[in-house]
Amino acid sequence: MSRIPLSRLPWAAALSAAALAAIGLLAIGRGDELAGVSPDAVGFAAKQRVWAAFAAVACGAVAAVPTRLLKSLALPSFAAAVGLLILVYAFPARNGSQRWIPVGPVLLQPSEFAKLAVLLALARYLSHRRNHRTVVGLIPPFLLTVVPVGLILKEPDLGTALVFLPMLGAVLIASGARGSHLAAAAVLGLACLPVLWLGMSAEQRSRVTAVFTQRPLTELSEPAPPGDGYHLHRSKQVLALGGAGGSAGLFGGGSDLEERDALQLPAARTDFVFCLVAERFGLPGTLAVLGLFGTLVASCLRVAARCGDPFGRLTAAGVGALFGTQAVINTAMTVGLMPITGLALPLVSYGGSSLVACGAAVGLVIGVALRGRVEVRPDPLHFGPRFDR
Repeated sequence: MSRIPLSRLPWAAALSAAALAAIGLLAIGRGDELAGVSPDAVGFAAKQRVWAAFAAVACGAVAAVPTRLLKSLALPSFAAAVGLLILVYAFPARNGSQRWIPVGPVLLQPSEFAKLAVLLALARYLSHRRNHRTVVGLIPPFLLTVVPVGLILKEPDLGTALVFLPMLGAVLIASGARGSHLAAAAVLGLACLPVLWLGMSAEQRSRVTAVFTQRPLTELSEPAPPGDGYHLHRSKQVLALGGAGGSAGLFGGGSDLEERDALQLPAARTDFVFCLVAERFGLPGTLAVLGLFGTLVASCLRVAARCGDPFGRLTAAGVGALFGTQAVINTAMTVGLMPITGLALPLVSYGGSSLVACGAAVGLVIGVALRGRVEVRPDPLHFGPRFDR
């Protein structure tokens, strides 16, 4: 068995992912502190440290799986993911959503792992194929994506469902799909927005309209309004206290006790953890998180560009799209540039399923970098005679 040189290890991806997870632990710990959690109690930060250990194990385990085995497991993994997405409806709703499957004391969120299952299925299908360069050939990849997206929308979980389409687009671009076909599909998708709007619940619509009716920055000191704009107003208040150089200081961590009411943002450790980063580390912390995500995505794309294996190239490109899309949507919604969708900030937000799935995603990129033939071909993919179809 040949030894794989460590020089192929994507250090930028591995270190940036580890740094983001570490920042997340500190931010979650700050959330526990602001919420008055006793140091002797088992808070969210303590639980997240356990999940971080599982994520590290998942990263190493997935990186060790040979590419051929991953390809053979792609379609069974997709079938299992769809089955789990259906199984969630057999359990009672939590907070108005059916997203979790109780496994003993743990709540498993299948949609987090479905992202990777769909990615592997797309990479498996598109490897060594050319029929996706035709309009008809685009139908199977879209079906592989639309089925889990429909199940996730029904939960309902609009935020998670949104990340599948950019991932599909990135994989199709990396596989050499025609730009005109992708543009036509994008136009068709925009034309379907009225149908999506009609299918949204009243709460989901209110989150969209809240973006256009949010209060100006000069009114952040006012109490948060009840109803649609509450979460967004609270989020911007916390960002102003820390990241914008408010009373928490330009470098964060200085909020006094009288301001704790403003810092009690709902879902602060999950959907709005970026606000805790701002409060804890100030503007430098928020810029560091954005820079680390940029480094992580760039490293994934670099691995994809240097990989000569079609399956590996598509997998690495898809992982980069996943991390980039989730980071953009999450941070944009905290500042009011996008509707609040309930999407976690990968590697940073509290959540076992999310963190372990992110660890596995990083493991996929590491595995591709270690085993992919490091060469750049003029064409996006190489097709042998037996796969020319």
